[in-house]
Amino acid sequence: MSKKVAFYTLGCKLNFSETSSIGRVFQDAGYETTPFNSAADVYVINTCSVTDHADKKCRKVVKEALKYSPNAYITIVGCYAQLKPAEIAEIPGVDMVLGAAEKFNIIEHINDLTKNEKAVVHNAPIDETNQFVSAYSIGDRTRTFLKVQDGCDYSCTFCTIPLARGASRSGKIEEIVRQAEEIAASGVKEIVLTGVNIGDFGIRDGKRQDKFLDLVKALDEVTGIDRIRISSIEPNLLANEIIEFVAQSKRFVPHFHMPLQSGNNKVLSMMRRRYKRELYAQRVEKIKELMPDCCIGVDVIVGFPGETREDFIDTYNFLNEMDISYLHVFTYSERENTIAAQMEGAVPGSQRSDRSKMLHILSEKKRRAFYEKQLDKVGEVLFESDEKEGYMHGFSKNYVKVRTAYDPLLVNEVAHVKFLSITDSCEVEIEELKEVLAH
Repeated sequence: MSKKVAFYTLGCKLNFSETSSIGRVFQDAGYETTPFNSAADVYVINTCSVTDHADKKCRKVVKEALKYSPNAYITIVGCYAQLKPAEIAEIPGVDMVLGAAEKFNIIEHINDLTKNEKAVVHNAPIDETNQFVSAYSIGDRTRTFLKVQDGCDYSCTFCTIPLARGASRSGKIEEIVRQAEEIAASGVKEIVLTGVNIGDFGIRDGKRQDKFLDLVKALDEVTGIDRIRISSIEPNLLANEIIEFVAQSKRFVPHFHMPLQSGNNKVLSMMRRRYKRELYAQRVEKIKELMPDCCIGVDVIVGFPGETREDFIDTYNFLNEMDISYLHVFTYSERENTIAAQMEGAVPGSQRSDRSKMLHILSEKKRRAFYEKQLDKVGEVLFESDEKEGYMHGFSKNYVKVRTAYDPLLVNEVAHVKFLSITDSCEVEIEELKEVLAH
């Protein structure tokens, strides 16, 4: 009988794409993939270090895996594994820790699955991690995360990602197009482009060889894919040419997610962000000028060292006045080996929490206001396979979440709908479904 492997992913869309690719490496080696909550011979846990309590989360997942299979071989990969391998090696039950350069060669490092008294660590210095390894997620038939870029050359004072993933590097356009064609052939309707800093796409062997716009234009010609979504892009890298191309594109959808982090220029400077809020406002204005119904998501950090009450209110007012659709709110937490962790002016935890709550409420208001503008309009919705209390869900091109009575014939299909009303849980009810669009 073939050995079984199970996976658990913490963190971002990029991690999910990489977990899927590692899964295919195991399948090629003869392993059978099994759900995490079942007995397996090997458990691979892909970790994150961006949000707080990485150690606590990792310990909990390891403990859960050993509950299902007490003698299983436990391997930890991902950003946390690169940053703190010795700390992970001390977690009871962990057998192997693989850094950024080693995780895709996991099969070469797996032994006969004999558990050791002390975890084995393979963790090269991050400056030796300079190869781009392609990845894409498969499993959700509706949507796939396609990795196009890795690493980051920016030096934001709060961030450990350059320490965890290394320098910016990308795949070749023709290789990414080939993967998109493979994804299309599998029946997936939507691709989400992902990376650490995807607007910086085009660096190979330490030199810039392409631009993100070149990739966007090439992917727009891939047949068989209904939609391509850009996961997140820095405002200074979202050039007007990209916005203009998406506005008339065949496949790229009217949805941008742009990290802001702060709406106060003093705080942006302390964060070492590469723009001022005026540029951010210009990007939003340009998007809305060309695509009035475009969805715009925003990342914001609250409680950064030195952020006064006045600075935060400045950010709040800036966001409140802009035509954006939702917020992802992060409460600042200190990270070892970052400049911000050494800064003066730490914001008390209670104030960080209060500011986070204010922005979460603002986000709910923004999302509802955006949805209200869509009511009585007709859109195309791609339905997913989930079923909850007799309902299924889907997303329009501009990221309006809708619900309707579950119908298996609609799974992974695009349908014309009319947006009718908004539920208490901020989902959009739709009028009767029109015929499923032919593709």
